[in-house]
Amino acid sequence: MQDGGVDLWATDEVHFQQHGSRCQMWVPPETKDPILLHHPTRRSVGYFGAVRIRDGRFFFQRETDRFNAMTFWNFMRKLRRTSLGRGRHVVVITDNAKYHHARIHKDWREQHEAGRGVRIPSAAYAQLLKSSCLT
Repeated sequence: MQDGGVDLWATDEVHFQQHGSRCQMWVPPETKDPILLHHPTRRSVGYFGAVRIRDGRFFFQRETDRFNAMTFWNFMRKLRRTSLGRGRHVVVITDNAKYHHARIHKDWREQHEAGRGVRIPSAAYAQLLKSSCLT
């Protein structure tokens, strides 16, 4: 982290589920605290994101389809273009989702030195982010 010639990016993806949040209903007067459970829909909004550990810069891309090898590859190419031109070596940390290490973009990863990375277990990944962001 202290090496000024390296930009370390931590990536992940997220889905925000869209549930109903407002409704109009009749409640009997004896019911003091009504609870209404909404039925979840299949609608969601997905994002790929990356945070540069050095300064907290955030890069994201909305994903309208699904997370897979092709959509992750598109995100990685855009992240690469964003991080070029700074004279630093770029290292990207990913979790162990299968599509992060798919064969379809293996040659591209190796060509751009991303294929030489180390897979970090989830608990160690979380600890790395926690320790580097809080120091």
